[in-house]
Amino acid sequence: MQTQIQREDALALMKKYNEEPFHLLHGLTVEGVMRWYAKEIGEDPDFWGLAGLLHDVDFEKYPEEHCKKAPELLAEIHAEPELVHAVCSHGWGVASDVEPSCEMEKFLFAADELTGLIWAAAKMRPSHSVMDMEVSSLKKKFKDKKFAAGCSRDVIRQGAQMLGWELDTLFEKVILAMRSCEERVNKELASD
Repeated sequence: MQTQIQREDALALMKKYNEEPFHLLHGLTVEGVMRWYAKEIGEDPDFWGLAGLLHDVDFEKYPEEHCKKAPELLAEIHAEPELVHAVCSHGWGVASDVEPSCEMEKFLFAADELTGLIWAAAKMRPSHSVMDMEVSSLKKKFKDKKFAAGCSRDVIRQGAQMLGWELDTLFEKVILAMRSCEERVNKELASD
């Protein structure tokens, strides 16, 4: 799927409806993770990245309508139906009844909550970075239900199952993906 939407327009839409630095950090991180995985499997990183960037476009201003308000907001930039479906499907079973159906949507579903858990774990490290994070240390944080309690372990498990992966495989791929974009995300946030 080739996208017609420019990243600048997508980012402007995200910033229009999300002012909290954490929400922008999360959107930029999931964008980078999606771009990394798309490149790994030979898909369009621009389209996958837009799905990651915009997946929570409606979350900050419309938390009670999360994934339901998104189509209206995405219409402002003339988002393709495939992009709207991907954005809405990431909340399947929690905020949406739109089921992830393709590889991109399944990976977005799986990676969304996990990026939050990895980011929280990275902030606890002396380096405050994912660059030196290993799967073994993430597994310990994953098992501690009190740590980053807002990150649903059930959704992460379900996402791994959807992809046909072991949890360790998902953990490894998302850590590598976050390493690939950490510096760029930090620079982009600092420039705002």
